[in-house]
Amino acid sequence: MAAECANFAVHRMTRLLDVSTSGFYKNQGLSVRTGLGERKQRRADLEVKILDIHRESKGVYGSPRITAELHDGGEIITEKTVAKLMRSLGIVGISPRTFKIRTTVVDPLASFPDDLVQRQFDQGRLDAVWTSDITYLTCGEGDMYLCAIKDEHSKKVLGWSVADHMRTDLVIAALDMAVEARGGGVAGTIMHSDRGSQYTAEIMKQACERYGLRRSMGDTGICWDNAGAESLWSTFKHEYYYRHIFVHAAELVAAVDYWMNFYNTRRRHSTIGMLSPTDYEQSLTATSMAA
Repeated sequence: MAAECANFAVHRMTRLLDVSTSGFYKNQGLSVRTGLGERKQRRADLEVKILDIHRESKGVYGSPRITAELHDGGEIITEKTVAKLMRSLGIVGISPRTFKIRTTVVDPLASFPDDLVQRQFDQGRLDAVWTSDITYLTCGEGDMYLCAIKDEHSKKVLGWSVADHMRTDLVIAALDMAVEARGGGVAGTIMHSDRGSQYTAEIMKQACERYGLRRSMGDTGICWDNAGAESLWSTFKHEYYYRHIFVHAAELVAAVDYWMNFYNTRRRHSTIGMLSPTDYEQSLTATSMAA
């Protein structure tokens, strides 16, 4: 286990090997406390696990997600107790704050499809509503832009694209990736966005028609009309992007790919039962097969 600490989280290795986390640390000479009573030993063990989970999340997870991780490991503990232990350890999670960066440029000559969502983003099933938006990024080599497309039921990011421009090609690349992720069978899915010129362009309209997507747009300048996409940017920027400096464009692109995969496969979401989007979608498949 000691040889693999750089590659795997300690609490996960101890769970798989069915050994005590605190026992491992004591064996490594990292515990100076001996003769602990049962309650004190239990607290010490929990503190080690909480620190390990917090460290593995890069300091992002707060008490709700750490509690969910502990539950997955077989621990019986309340969120209130986890929060108390975190305070005593002096660690906190990151709470995304709202923000707004203007990347929407409206074509005054464009026509707009109706708003088919009316802020009801999660309509109870996969591929009912996809949301999309573009956000501004930067690195040492200049300005960059990120477009993403997210399923609003599972919260999974199906497609994304990074480029040094925000032309419609940026959106088309993310759209093609999203359709491929769903195996091409997306006819009838609502494709919701703001009224940016990238989404009203003729080639975007043609792409949606080719895939059978139903275009939908909120009002201009009303962030709540595309809140599903905005929440993704808040999470990405406050939990990851603002905490790093990127020198090269290729480095930024690789970082986005890394985080999107982490977001889909590892990051827990409170709105889907503290599961990752991938695990949630798999649970839906399992439930459907069982029925």
